[in-house]
Amino acid sequence: MKRRTLGSQGFEVSAIGLGCMGMTFAYGHNDRQQAINTLHRAFDLGVDFLDTAEVYGPFNNEELLAEALKGYQGRIKVATKFGFNITDQGEGWERIKGVNSQPANIRAVAEASLKRLNVETLDLFYQHRPDPAVPIEAVMGTLADLVREGKIQHIGLSEVSSETLRRAQAVYPVTALQSEYSLWSRDVEQGVLATCQQLNIGFVPYSPLGRGFLTGKLPDPDTLDAFDYRRTLPRFQPDALAQNNKLLAQLAEMASGYGATSAQIALAWVLAKGQNIVPIPGASKIANLEDNCKATEIALAAGDVSHLDRLFSVGNIAGERYNAGEFGLVERD
Repeated sequence: MKRRTLGSQGFEVSAIGLGCMGMTFAYGHNDRQQAINTLHRAFDLGVDFLDTAEVYGPFNNEELLAEALKGYQGRIKVATKFGFNITDQGEGWERIKGVNSQPANIRAVAEASLKRLNVETLDLFYQHRPDPAVPIEAVMGTLADLVREGKIQHIGLSEVSSETLRRAQAVYPVTALQSEYSLWSRDVEQGVLATCQQLNIGFVPYSPLGRGFLTGKLPDPDTLDAFDYRRTLPRFQPDALAQNNKLLAQLAEMASGYGATSAQIALAWVLAKGQNIVPIPGASKIANLEDNCKATEIALAAGDVSHLDRLFSVGNIAGERYNAGEFGLVERD
């Protein structure tokens, strides 16, 4: 597995990480043992960068990782996140009641995540979503204190604008920004990607495979689990999918020319966008994990990168990546 470095403080990780959310959260039924087997196979393949969060479950995603990490402590780097109010009422998404980046909550989440993950320090601790009630300077100040106390090693932000990123960087070095980025989610190209390069901040794309769409293997949304989050998203509605599937056919054609899968080409495109980029595709099955990891071996021709840029331009994509309410939780340039 190739390696890449995130940020100015030398946070070195595998060139492709593993997004773990879907192992317990958002996409319906999950097989715990299958997830653990997949995690162990990832370690064997050299994937040493895992992404989780307290809200994935809530809480049980971190607990799953703790079980899988037994015997691997010190070899695997884990990123987790804070930034929401989580209640005892309801199940899953219903328990999440708005954002919360108050200093006391940041500290409480850090302590709780340390215990759930059963680690001595958090390798990378992200603010999951910006909190309008708390200036980013106050958030970064609290996180910097946690670094000095040895509770966390590196600081990350998620779905913030270039302006917020610059203000944060003025307080303490930001190691990584995590935001959605893929062939069909390219908002960050409006400024954030360039800002990360200018400030030597790593960029970690989540959903680099379009929540499974870009693999070409996604079943009819009507057949997805009743609790699958994608059923609610605009891009997965029938009319939007009909248009987007036309793009998918052309992606598959290019993949065939490389002797690769659509997923591998989609990931290779993301990797080609900068050496400071480490995508974290989700995979709960070993076969999908192995397929994703092979993307690091593909060097796309410059002309093919440009062709994909044009093919998946904003005007050609049907449907938004989020609903209006969820867009209220992200900043855009």
